[in-house]
Amino acid sequence: RFIAKPCAINLGIQDSGPHRAQPNAILEKVFTSITKSPDGKRLEGLSKQLDWDVRKIQRWFRHRRNQDKPTTLTKFCESMWRFTFYLSIFFYGIRFLWTAPWFWDTRQCWYNYPFQPLTSRLYYYYILELAFYWSLMFSQFTDIKRKDFLIMFVHHLATIGLITFSYMNNMVRVGTLVLCLHDASDFLLEAAKLANYAKYQRLCDAFFMLFGLVFIVTRLGIYPFWILNTTLFESWELIGPYPSWWLFNGLLITLQLLHIIWSYLIVRTAYKALVRGKVSKDDRSDVESSSEEEDVTSNSTKGIFSTSSNGSNRINGHVASGQWTEE
Repeated sequence: RFIAKPCAINLGIQDSGPHRAQPNAILEKVFTSITKSPDGKRLEGLSKQLDWDVRKIQRWFRHRRNQDKPTTLTKFCESMWRFTFYLSIFFYGIRFLWTAPWFWDTRQCWYNYPFQPLTSRLYYYYILELAFYWSLMFSQFTDIKRKDFLIMFVHHLATIGLITFSYMNNMVRVGTLVLCLHDASDFLLEAAKLANYAKYQRLCDAFFMLFGLVFIVTRLGIYPFWILNTTLFESWELIGPYPSWWLFNGLLITLQLLHIIWSYLIVRTAYKALVRGKVSKDDRSDVESSSEEEDVTSNSTKGIFSTSSNGSNRINGHVASGQWTEE
């Protein structure tokens, strides 16, 4: 309200949403009471009733669905909030862990376990992360529902479960490593979205490529060979198997599976951008693109994150099929 919004306005971001649908009582009733995406049979019936072309009715429903979506200004403010949190918590974690012995020797996570002291800095680090992920869990049900809703829901559940479970079992040392590792790439994603909303295309592309590189290195390299190695093998060697060991590592492996899925989507997006010079329509965008008959000028777009002919940016969340998703 006091920082992000003035920044957005100074960057020329207007508080205007997608094109609004032409007022029509009959179509509005169908939209609110029956269906938001009528099938071919219903479209033909409405065409005869209103004496409208079927394509015109399709456009009306598309515009009607889009007009309730958040504006670019709203999305910029949300991304700036997330960018601020991710960046702050990442540097807090790095500063805290730099002097922690288990950061340099992961076997220290299990020495004298479970009788390890919980310092105030470690406590606040955990509580801040847990509160933030709970907020993401709640907001997911009030935000626009996207096609990767289930994947993100599983991710938030696994993350909250890991933070809570590791705190209750005093596995906070290895928990801090997991948290810091995940925060390393998230702020770059939000930075790329901010650049996209402000229409700094080259900066947006640069941030995205850097995000993809950091994401893959941390999630497919450091995470399995550093984190999973200590939770699966070093803990087994130093303290032996215990009942909660299976659940703890099961959650960590679930996260790794999600990392593989997202890394695949990132690589596919980057590949399409390099081969075609642009990226096709986003499969989980919360603003629907224009149909082919509306002469979308997508061929003129050369960045990794394309802009539709009506000027609406398509970018959002984690990488989705073909392009960023809009948030």
